[in-house]
Amino acid sequence: MDHRNLFETKTTYRLLRAEYFVALLVCAGLFAFHFDEIRWWAFTLLFLYIDVIGYLPGAITHRLANGGRISRVYYVLYNSMHSLLSAALVGALWAWFVRPEWALLALPLHLFGDRALFGNFLKPFGVGFEPAVHPDFERFQNHYAGKMNPQRAER
Repeated sequence: MDHRNLFETKTTYRLLRAEYFVALLVCAGLFAFHFDEIRWWAFTLLFLYIDVIGYLPGAITHRLANGGRISRVYYVLYNSMHSLLSAALVGALWAWFVRPEWALLALPLHLFGDRALFGNFLKPFGVGFEPAVHPDFERFQNHYAGKMNPQRAER
C-alpha cells in the first residue's frame, strides 16, 4: 500500500498484522515482568473504556439495524477510541493527573491485540460496521488477482 493505492493484499495485510504482533509481544513481556506492580482496577478501566465507548454502541446499533446502515457517529467513536493517538493522549493525561504506572500497558495491549490477533483496524464509513466483504472490493480483488496471476483469471 502507498499513498496512491490505499488497499492491502492478503500478504501485506498479514505482514502488517505481524508487525503489530511483535509490538503486542513486547507489551505482553512488560506486562508479565511487571505483573505484581499492576493496579488491576486501573488496568481493567483502561482496557475496557476503548470498547465500552468505541465498539459496543456501534455493535448494538448495527445489530438492531439488522446489518443495515448506521450513523457515522458510531464509526467516529470506534476510530477515535481505537486510535493509537487517542490512547497516547489518554496515557499521557493519566500519567500526568494520576501517575505513570504499568496499568497503562492496557492501552497498547488492547490496540495491538485488536490489530494483531483479530485483524481489526480503523473503520471506513463505506463498509458495514461489522466485518463483511464489500461487493465492490471483492470485484476489485478478483480483477487485481487476475492481473497478477493470469492463469488464475482463466478459472
